[in-house]
Amino acid sequence: MEQTALRPRPMPGDGGGGDGSGGGPGSGPPGRPSGRRRGQRLVTALLGVLAGVVLVLSGAGLGAVGATVVGADGLAELKRQAGVPPTAPAAAPRSVPSTPVATRLGVEVADDRRPGALVVAVHVPGPGSSAGLVRGDVLLAFGTTRVDSAADLARAVARARPGDEVGLTVRRGSGGYQRLTAVPGIVT
Repeated sequence: MEQTALRPRPMPGDGGGGDGSGGGPGSGPPGRPSGRRRGQRLVTALLGVLAGVVLVLSGAGLGAVGATVVGADGLAELKRQAGVPPTAPAAAPRSVPSTPVATRLGVEVADDRRPGALVVAVHVPGPGSSAGLVRGDVLLAFGTTRVDSAADLARAVARARPGDEVGLTVRRGSGGYQRLTAVPGIVT
């Protein structure tokens, strides 16, 4: 009668069957993975390469892949050779925005049947809502500029300086007129 407690157990990754022969079908020399495991590793590596190619072709992760392949120092060297100006550290505050800024009033307007720009939506929070504009108002003047259409208002707002107070002449839905003050903001 054989005692199983005295039989040596195979080590994980050994591929041995426990009979002491050192392996079963598909086992190679000691220290090398079996054929099946080698195939699994090959499939995993190919899937990783395929996923990387898909990410690069779709444009996602291009920077991460480039930094991984080239290394951070090599990437900086490639940028220098390409003539790309060095970027400021992310924590450094910027005094001048790098993208063009556009002045916004924070309202959506449409042409009215009569002269003026009909307010169809007010963004909250925003300069328009802070000034007291509501849906249904008709903007007749923006500062000293007469507003006959939505395009006129868009041009007037684009010419305004962000942060400067501007007077608005508004015809309310009830028919009354009101003078409001707005401070246009910026959107980058």
